[in-house]
Amino acid sequence: MNLHSPSSSFSPPDGDGSVQVQLDPADKIKGAKVFAVYGKGGIGKSTTSSNLSAAFSKLGHRVLQIGCDPKHDSTFTLTKKLMPTVIDVLETVEFHAEELRPEDYMFEGYNGVMCVEAGGPPAGTGCGGYVVGQTVKLLKQHHLLEETDVVIFDVLGDVVCGGFAAPLQHAERALVVAANDFDSIFAMNRIVAAIAAKSKNYDVRLAGVVANRSKDTDEIDRFCEKVGMPRLAHFRDVDAIRRSRLKKCTLFEMGDDPEVIAAQDEYLRLAAMLWAGVDPSKAQPMKDRDIFDFLGFE
Repeated sequence: MNLHSPSSSFSPPDGDGSVQVQLDPADKIKGAKVFAVYGKGGIGKSTTSSNLSAAFSKLGHRVLQIGCDPKHDSTFTLTKKLMPTVIDVLETVEFHAEELRPEDYMFEGYNGVMCVEAGGPPAGTGCGGYVVGQTVKLLKQHHLLEETDVVIFDVLGDVVCGGFAAPLQHAERALVVAANDFDSIFAMNRIVAAIAAKSKNYDVRLAGVVANRSKDTDEIDRFCEKVGMPRLAHFRDVDAIRRSRLKKCTLFEMGDDPEVIAAQDEYLRLAAMLWAGVDPSKAQPMKDRDIFDFLGFE
């Protein structure tokens, strides 16, 4: 692979000022609908991703969820365990991928959802983009993407470097998870900018925002109207969602309380909408100073 910079004689740089490794066309995921889920750290991306995976499976689709966080805690509500990461198992065979079997790093979770934790390099020692790339290559080598309908990348925290934007090279649509508060909306604005940068050279487009852990959505809606993006779904601050993490299970295993059923129905509605196809948003993110001045609560 080649490291491209703005002065490179190869293909265009991967966004203004980027020096990332660009996606090898041979590594592109084909045949499946691919979604990448982003948002401020701690906002509920893994909960959203796992319940969305479960919802897709409930609709009869074959689903693969890929956790992209060194904590490797994206999929434990699906599998009921903390899984080994791709990087961990590669290290055990001195990075000779041909020695691995699919069952070494892929595990079946709730309702048949297949789960992979990409993991990440030790803190301060490497790039998350490399890890994502190696994971996709391994899945393709073992032909594990050929019978998959939906792939969901659950990505670490805010987009702070090109490495963690790497799933956007594979995705068809990107979703942002945000609460109705200053910090997550401020982070969402920067994520929207990252998606816009990636869309210049890749197929990924912004789908919209999923409001999470919020009684109200007034500030999210005000932001969406300002920049021109849709709110796709709204998940209230339901205690059963919090308890599902403690119980290591999905929301679909939390009984038949009316507020649980309502949240399940919202996940099923979101999955059906994404499967049918969401028009790309042409949102125009604000400058940091502008959104700082724009966001305000009385």
